[in-house]
Amino acid sequence: MKSILELLEKCQLCPRQCSVNRLKGQRGYCGVGEKVIIAHYGTHHGEEPPISGARGSGTIFFSFCNLRCVFCQNHQISHGGIGQDISTEELTEIILTLQTRGCHNINLVSPTPYVPHIATAIREARSKGLTIPIVYNTNAYESVEALQMLAGLIDIYLPDFKYWSPVIAEKLSGIPKGKPYPEFAKDALLEMKRQVGDLVIEDGIAKKGLLLRHLVLPNGLAGSKEIFKWVAGSLGTGTFISLMSQYYPTHEAYRFPLLKRRIRPEEYSAVTEYLVGEGFENVFIQDIESAPLFVPDFENDEPFAADKSKGHSAKGKRP
Repeated sequence: MKSILELLEKCQLCPRQCSVNRLKGQRGYCGVGEKVIIAHYGTHHGEEPPISGARGSGTIFFSFCNLRCVFCQNHQISHGGIGQDISTEELTEIILTLQTRGCHNINLVSPTPYVPHIATAIREARSKGLTIPIVYNTNAYESVEALQMLAGLIDIYLPDFKYWSPVIAEKLSGIPKGKPYPEFAKDALLEMKRQVGDLVIEDGIAKKGLLLRHLVLPNGLAGSKEIFKWVAGSLGTGTFISLMSQYYPTHEAYRFPLLKRRIRPEEYSAVTEYLVGEGFENVFIQDIESAPLFVPDFENDEPFAADKSKGHSAKGKRP
């Protein structure tokens, strides 16, 4: 297996295949160099019930992202790069600290540029007593090769299948049509399912498996029904689905007339009814009126207004 240094010399961790030498300060599309950069870590209660449970999810928000979603609720860190550099050893200690707080799991948010660091940190944390599950919380624009580096290390995959149309993915998230989001997402999801199977819940808490998220967008821009038709045929109707209604027009959404508003109740109910009609058995739904509660402010020590749990935020804008 290649070392972290070898993987960063010519970075091809995600489908963009930027091939930059991150060890020499070069930064590809995501903006990440050699170091791990985190914006916040703490106990988070805003995830799906089997992820948050009663004691919360031990969430680590990584800075930067390999997408440029114009409506990103985490744009302060995904675009702006608020955060601080930490070593792989420090990442290991954060993971263990979150376990000591009683969290049900370790939740890695936007982890894609950091796959080799994460793999090293998980192995080290396990050698030091980590026993709770690791959650890989991703936009699904992943390469199968990078995911294979994580086989046996990730317990729960929590991907978001964002778009069915490559044209929409290019316009709203900056994904080139030559490296189409839906095709890479489908391959990634199949690999995730191969590694961990369907979601397993014990005493109300997720232990292992795949939990697929999908954010319903205004005006049908996500292609929700097409996505779930593929999921039914390729992953099965037993797949656990988190159908999110939390779209909120933020960041640069104002530049796109079709994104300027929140989704309407009838748009969300049409997708839920479709899932029921297709025979999906395990679907988590959201209160459509709760959307503003999910918009974080990473300038605050606790980014989520509705989440009063203890956390740590890293200040400063990255270059």
